[in-house]
Amino acid sequence: MTRFLTRMVHGLHFKNIRGDCFGGLTAAIVALPLALAFGVSSGVGPIAGLYGAVCVGFFAALFGGTPSQISGPTGPMTVVMASTLVSLTARYPDTGLAMAFTVIMLGGIFQILLGVFSLGKYLTLMPYTVISGFMSGIGVIIILLQIGPLLGHAGSGNVVDNVMKLPSLISHLDPIAAGLGALTLVIVFAAPPRLNRILPAPLIALVVGTVVSVVVFPDAAIPRIGTIPSGLPTLHLPTMEWATLKDMLGYSVMLAMLGAIDSLLTSLVADNITRTQHDSNRELIGQGIGNLVSGLCGGLPGAGATMRTVINVQAGGKTPLSGIVHALVLAVIVLKAGSLTEPIPHAVLAGILIKVGIDIIDWGFLRRAHRLSAKGAGLMYLVLGLTVFVDLITAVAVGAFVANLLTVKHMTDVQEREMRAVTDGTAEDWLLPEERSLLHQAQGRILMFRLSGPMSFGAAKSISRRMAIVGNYDVLILDLMNVPRLGVTALLAIEMMIKDAIEKRRDVFVVGAHGQVYRRLHTLEVIQQLPPTCRYSDRLSALQQAVQLVQGYSVVVEPGDSLVADSEVRSPSHHSVSASAYAED
Repeated sequence: MTRFLTRMVHGLHFKNIRGDCFGGLTAAIVALPLALAFGVSSGVGPIAGLYGAVCVGFFAALFGGTPSQISGPTGPMTVVMASTLVSLTARYPDTGLAMAFTVIMLGGIFQILLGVFSLGKYLTLMPYTVISGFMSGIGVIIILLQIGPLLGHAGSGNVVDNVMKLPSLISHLDPIAAGLGALTLVIVFAAPPRLNRILPAPLIALVVGTVVSVVVFPDAAIPRIGTIPSGLPTLHLPTMEWATLKDMLGYSVMLAMLGAIDSLLTSLVADNITRTQHDSNRELIGQGIGNLVSGLCGGLPGAGATMRTVINVQAGGKTPLSGIVHALVLAVIVLKAGSLTEPIPHAVLAGILIKVGIDIIDWGFLRRAHRLSAKGAGLMYLVLGLTVFVDLITAVAVGAFVANLLTVKHMTDVQEREMRAVTDGTAEDWLLPEERSLLHQAQGRILMFRLSGPMSFGAAKSISRRMAIVGNYDVLILDLMNVPRLGVTALLAIEMMIKDAIEKRRDVFVVGAHGQVYRRLHTLEVIQQLPPTCRYSDRLSALQQAVQLVQGYSVVVEPGDSLVADSEVRSPSHHSVSASAYAED
């Protein structure tokens, strides 16, 4: 049985039981106040946070691919859940909550599919500026949403509404709730690191704030968690309406992508501190199963939690057993000790979440982004603003789109700088002395068009701009020696250049087409538009033949100078292209 478990569960062994148990217990202590706070903040209730911590924590550890990772509700996932709940319940008051849990299940299914189709390695390719702006925006959202509960008011899931009401919230604050919130903030920010390693600051704040509220202000009418159900959760079967299917799929994709990115980034952190290697696809499957079960049980969506994972490792956790212990400890609290959480004030939970929001904001990059790139900084602030004031899906979509446009523009600029339209090689240090001499002999009647590097669709416009000058020369030499890959759009632009030269009765030589470049030229029948003796392996041979053509000679190039693709050498005549050709299929 033991051997079967170690084979089925990634990274599981029983040589570190003491460390895993202590790490899991410590992670559960840290996770308890956060799970309660995330549950209240989401609008679903504190029990949903606990159910999410148990379900995602257990199944992600059991089926995941990062041995030491602790999973559960996180700030970003809670923000998506809150916006989903607000949107669906506003239009469907009776079934909105059930539909929100269905979104969690769909998100879990999407994560499983991402893992099954081995797409995990692509998710972390998102530009850092987009990730930074998105995460910082989520941190700002958490802070803005918790200002009301911190001051003794009911929470709201609308960020813009909270900002508009901010003067009223401050002027009508509840002094007792605000005092408890301020006490919580002092504890979570000022707790000594040594004490924090023994007892996590959020737990200290939770206990101290709750005890003070009960002992000093027993009759104060401040919002508290109140009665929460105990025992096993009620199953929430999938519920959906065709009218809202598009929105539900959008939110579920956002949950899946955000949870996947959050989890895999945490996996990278775990790899760095444990000197191990995670399995990204297996991790996505584990996270997906956890979220699927969490949605069925009425829990919040979750992901790999960086802070809890680091604490687990520091406390001795090394295998999935630590994540399983963490979930079981929380399950015991849900089943047997739920009544202990009832007097916890919302203001205390809000203070804990404000600290979480501040920690999520990428302060280090915010301070330095403008030094690295004005465009990168602008993109980050754009994503941050869209995340806070529009919605998360729009922020990520616009951020990824703009980032790709900037990348394509940069690549196009680089490709354009590497393009050379050469008629006199005097200033071209990449040419051999013999090649410069031959160009000089041609007296400007040969145009050598040199491409370098991968040619994407961004290079097509630059290639097309050069077509107008082809007719001014007798011979076009297209140098592709330094092109490892050729995009379809660039390929079609090259085809148009060759066709234009042929129509103007100009001689065309193709030099150095090999590998993927030659295969694409051949597949789209571009190279077949020229006689096979137009393909050269090197510039020198092409230049020698081109010079002979422009000077009116009829000289056969020796077979040793270049290789013919079909082993054929023909005698040339002016304006009848001839030379040894080379091609690698």
